[in-house]
Amino acid sequence: MMERTAIDLESVANVFKLLGDKTRLTMAKILDEDECCVCEFVEIFQMSQPAISQHLRKLRDAGVVKEERRGQWIYYSLNQASNLYPFVKQILQTLPDQGDKLRVLDKSGARITCC
Repeated sequence: MMERTAIDLESVANVFKLLGDKTRLTMAKILDEDECCVCEFVEIFQMSQPAISQHLRKLRDAGVVKEERRGQWIYYSLNQASNLYPFVKQILQTLPDQGDKLRVLDKSGARITCC
């Protein structure tokens, strides 16, 4: 069972606002399953790199996701150290699986284009 921590109402409202966007919600669900690079999200969403980066920046600034630099590439994952994580995880558990998007990238070879 997940440990519950008290989070302030403003943080909760901000998370709802961030995850109220379908693209960011889908990104968070994908990151619940695996880490991803910006280039992978560009392929999945068929959006420009700057647009994807803006979505990820908003999620990162709120503490929902974290980034890890590996060489010239930055990989994103859910920020499990955040006090928001149990709340975000609970929301994501109610969503349909998005692993098919990653499997399509795997099959096309697009998951390794930036590595």
